[in-house]
Amino acid sequence: MSTATGTLIEAAHDSRASRVAADDVSVVEALRRGDEGAFAWLVDHNRAGLRRVARLYVSNRAVADEVVQDTWLGVIQGIWAFEGRSSLKTWIFRILINHAKTRAARERRTVPFARFDAEVDAVDAAVAPDRLRPEDDPIRPPRDLGASPERRLLVREAREQLQNAIEALPENQRRVLVLRDVEGCSTEEVCHTLGIHGPNVRVLLHRARAKVRAALAPYLTNGHSRPVLPACRFSS
Repeated sequence: MSTATGTLIEAAHDSRASRVAADDVSVVEALRRGDEGAFAWLVDHNRAGLRRVARLYVSNRAVADEVVQDTWLGVIQGIWAFEGRSSLKTWIFRILINHAKTRAARERRTVPFARFDAEVDAVDAAVAPDRLRPEDDPIRPPRDLGASPERRLLVREAREQLQNAIEALPENQRRVLVLRDVEGCSTEEVCHTLGIHGPNVRVLLHRARAKVRAALAPYLTNGHSRPVLPACRFSS
C-alpha cells in the first residue's frame, strides 16, 4: 500500500470517527436531559442487534430480552458516567455483555451458541441487508419472479447451512463474526467490546469467514457459475 493510499484511508477513518463522536455527544446530551424521544430512537435503533449479541451468551430469546432490558436500565443509570473513551455503541454493548455473562453464570451453564430465532437473523450474517427489506419497500431489490422451485429449495437449504455454520464456530470466532459482520462494528469497536487485541480480532474474523464461506461453497454457484444466493458480505 502506498503512503498516499494509507493516508487517505486514515483520513477517511478519522472523518468517520469524528462524525460518530459528534453524533454520540448529541445523543448523550439528550439522554442526560431526559429526552424520551432520543431514548426511544436509541432503543429502536439497537434493539435487534443487542438481542443477537445477548443470544451469544444466554440460552433463549426470553432470557435475551431480559438481558436487553437490564442493559437499557444500566444505560439510563450510567449515562452520566459515560466519558466518551469509546463509542456510545461500544459502551452499550459492553454493558450488555456484562449483564449477559452474569445471567449465564447465574444459570450455571454456558450455551455454545443460541440459534437465531428467525431464519432472517441467520441470513443477515451473510446476505446484503437490502434483501431483508419488506416486499413493498421501494428500496428493496426486486424479487426474482422467475426463480424455479429447485432454486428456491437451494436457497432455503443454503440458509439452513449458513445458520449451522455460524453455530458451529468456536465461541470467540462466532462473537467476532456477529459483531463485525452482522452488527457492523469496526475492528476497534470489537476490540473494546470483547477485550481482544486488534491482530487477534483480525485472525478470528478471517478464520470465521473462511469456515462460513467453505460451508456455503456448494450453494453459492450452480453449474453455470451463477450465484444461488445474493452476494455475501464476507470479504477476504
